[in-house]
Amino acid sequence: MWQLFQFPLCPFSRKVRLLLAEKGLTYDLVRESPWEMRDEFLDMNPAGTTPVMVAEGGPSAGTILIDSQAICEYFEETVEHFPLISGSPSTRAEIRRLTAWFDQIFFADVVAPLLHERMKKRLLHRAAPDAGTLREAMKRANTHMDYVDYLLDHRSWIGGGTMSLADVAAAAHLSVADYLGGIDWEGHRTTKRWYAGIKSRPSFRPLLSERMEIISPPKHYDQPDF
Repeated sequence: MWQLFQFPLCPFSRKVRLLLAEKGLTYDLVRESPWEMRDEFLDMNPAGTTPVMVAEGGPSAGTILIDSQAICEYFEETVEHFPLISGSPSTRAEIRRLTAWFDQIFFADVVAPLLHERMKKRLLHRAAPDAGTLREAMKRANTHMDYVDYLLDHRSWIGGGTMSLADVAAAAHLSVADYLGGIDWEGHRTTKRWYAGIKSRPSFRPLLSERMEIISPPKHYDQPDF
């Protein structure tokens, strides 16, 4: 059995959880707050970041997987069911490009500042968020959503003709930003329609039911039809 070390609003852990669910794999969730810098966790991952997956038994016993992309690629290579990086070489390259775009650009511009201002400041310092930082993050979110609208206006899914890891990564990051009130869905009907479909999938339901302590999401957060 695998163990996944994560916390509810880690977008990279959500990315892994969605992939595992789509592939029908079971695992145990282990709550890890990386800002606590526990020695036992740092022994597994000196970088101190989530997610981390550890195999407790079976043929993979003792295996430790670190970094969401490495974890996703591992299960993509070892589990044939519901491939999420498939198609021609150029299609697979596009899926990886867009996955990296959400993991790097969208995260840095939108999700990271929202997490810092609305989660970490409140949990660790009991401090109020900086309004200017939040406005800038939401402004950048709106710009990035324009790009997602463009992609979905020309494709069935973000990465191409079928659901892929690009959709999984996008849903993971958007769901965290939405939980933290950083997404204005007005004017982004194309992306909103795609996200409603993602929210309706069985793989997504466990994420929608989870809550981060002392931080509540908007009322529409867990409603597929919003």
